Amino acid sequence: MVCSHLPTSATPSNLRNGVHKDECTHCFVNTTADDGLDVCLTCFNGACRSHGHSAAHASNFNHNLSLNIRRVARAAPEDAVPPPLKKIAIQAEPDEATLFDTITQVNCVQCGPVPTDASQNLSALVSAVLNATSSQKKSDIQAWEEVVSACEHTKNLIQGPPKPLERQSLAHCNSCELKENLWLCLTCGNLGCGRQQFGGVGGNGHGMAHFDASLHPVSVKLGTITPEGGADVYCYLCNEERLDPLLGVHLKNFGINIASEVQTEKTLTELQLEQNMKFDFSMTTEDGKELVPLFGPGYTGLKNLGNTCYMASVLQVLFALPSFQDRYFQPGQHHISVCKDTAASCFHCQMAKIADGLLSGTYSLPANEQATGQDGIAPGMFKTLTSKGHPEFSTMRQQDAQEYFSHIVKLVAQKERAGGRDPSKVFQFSMEQRLQCVECGCVKYVKEPVSEQVQVPVPGKEGDGVDVVVGFDACLGKLFGEDVREFGCPKCTKKTAVTCSTRFSTFPEVLVLPMNRFIQGSDYVMKKLNVSIAAPLKLDLSVYKSNGVQPGEVLFPEESSVSVEPVVDAAALDQLVGMGFSELRGKKALIKTGNNGAEVAMNWLFEHMEDPDIDDPIEVGAGGASGGAGDANIDYGPLMDMGFTLAQAKKGMAQTGNNLERAIDWLFSHAGEDMAIDEEPVAASGSNDKESSANPRYELIGFISHRGTSAHCGHYVAHIKKGDSWVLFNDNKVAEVPDIQKAVGEAYIYFYKSV
Repeated sequence: MVCSHLPTSATPSNLRNGVHKDECTHCFVNTTADDGLDVCLTCFNGACRSHGHSAAHASNFNHNLSLNIRRVARAAPEDAVPPPLKKIAIQAEPDEATLFDTITQVNCVQCGPVPTDASQNLSALVSAVLNATSSQKKSDIQAWEEVVSACEHTKNLIQGPPKPLERQSLAHCNSCELKENLWLCLTCGNLGCGRQQFGGVGGNGHGMAHFDASLHPVSVKLGTITPEGGADVYCYLCNEERLDPLLGVHLKNFGINIASEVQTEKTLTELQLEQNMKFDFSMTTEDGKELVPLFGPGYTGLKNLGNTCYMASVLQVLFALPSFQDRYFQPGQHHISVCKDTAASCFHCQMAKIADGLLSGTYSLPANEQATGQDGIAPGMFKTLTSKGHPEFSTMRQQDAQEYFSHIVKLVAQKERAGGRDPSKVFQFSMEQRLQCVECGCVKYVKEPVSEQVQVPVPGKEGDGVDVVVGFDACLGKLFGEDVREFGCPKCTKKTAVTCSTRFSTFPEVLVLPMNRFIQGSDYVMKKLNVSIAAPLKLDLSVYKSNGVQPGEVLFPEESSVSVEPVVDAAALDQLVGMGFSELRGKKALIKTGNNGAEVAMNWLFEHMEDPDIDDPIEVGAGGASGGAGDANIDYGPLMDMGFTLAQAKKGMAQTGNNLERAIDWLFSHAGEDMAIDEEPVAASGSNDKESSANPRYELIGFISHRGTSAHCGHYVAHIKKGDSWVLFNDNKVAEVPDIQKAVGEAYIYFYKSV
């Protein structure tokens, strides 16, 4: 019988979008399974037979034809030695024909097996599928390629008179004797040593000091220049690595012929990868015994896709929480069975896939007979979808686990808001800020919602090591301590000062406390405080509970024409002033970036150093002080010009850290939802608080640790409490930990559960 469902075209237009032929889009079964992987010949979805995903796809979409691909491993040669990883790039894989025998078969749901040569179109289509680059590999390659672009400063660089340099073998920093890690200013030819870099590369920061004095924006690192035009080019105004499309012309101004250059030093990217590969958490006990590997449900590791340990540690903690398990594990499998969307681009399908991969135990199997470890699952499809369009997480560069946690929790909240089954609500709570005028004594309370975490300052200074022990109370004291700020008092009708303090208005079910271990070093590089934090396993925060307005307190008048400067993060402002920025510029940067920390504000300042109004007084609003950035300093005009109401504009900006582009995306994805701003004045003591609040007593259920000198290099792991035991998740290595006392002190993010 001739199949009546044969393709009418040999190369459908959607073939170029990628073929999911590596693993099932609904689970982690791949082509090495006993029954292979079915690739739909209509939409090129990959689906397994063992879990019924292939049959469900055919039924849900009425796609009849599929190509089954099954790979059978050949015995590896005894003398096979894997090549070392030399640079940040996708390694060329060995020819699969030498490792596997590939068996293919076309099948029709209604007609059964179909010969590949049943039609010319079918034969050509099968060949196209087999020869196509898979969707995952396309994504991997794109992510690994460093996306470095030109900027206006490299494109429009103005150089001084020609200035031939002395021979590079004799060159050294103009301000010290360093002869490596030298950066050439492409404006004037100054040679300055760089900042200290990954792997112990020395530097005194004289190149940065030259920029501070001259504002010459672009420099190139000598020793990284190649005849093809490659080099480390850095724009200080953008505070980013950049591409110089006229590098050869710019170097010629200093007597450097790019065609004859040979790379003699490692690039920043190569240094970072090399350093990251050296970092690893020991899988042995203090007395040298190997940790006992664990297998089964809830003990599945995640393969490192290349600098993705930050993602693995966050996912392990999230899917250890009952709210995420209840939302995405069993219910997720039901969603997969009825979903009509493309699985690889469906958020709920991919969350369900990760939940099943981590929690079912299906993939938590010993990798060898000695049971020393497991292969784990590769979250490539999940990373591609959830990081799509993000300037950092879509790459393979090392990222900060705290920032990724915030990203994924916000994404979950956005996707689940309409359905009312948001598992990230366990992180939500409210903080209350109390302001009191030092002259008239009037007070104001402002309650603000917190969606996922509160960053805790860590007392310490550059150079402090693990021998320095910091008490947890000292950290909380810096967070909840009282400070004095300038204020336009509506009662005194003049500029005075207020004392400001913050307390919990409500408590979350799961309290996430990232510790601010990263500070600005003396060389302008973000340094890590490696102090040991004496974090308790049990935590009582009752003392930090707000009691609202107290008897005898007088509130500020509700209406006033007195201008009040918005409140900014005092600790972040101190960091910016310590970097050399004026207090005015520091405040303005924090306000413009929504009080999202010193590093974000610093980047904003570098981008706006030449703004004509950079030193103009800060615009202020009327009435009491705000605990946020202040409406008067946020421009809602562009959003309102697009047709959004003021309430929608405020909500969109509040949900995205005042980032205009992200706010636009957020608003379009939440059209029709309630846009009321979650901020309200605090009622007098004794009134009914409508918000639910968890118990202020907590126990530690997990923590993420970082080993390395900065957030841009190193390694992340997660420790999670399972019953009465603690388990270490180190990428795809999972093992029981008999003692966590030392590890707790080194943690970067703590997760406490209300009890």
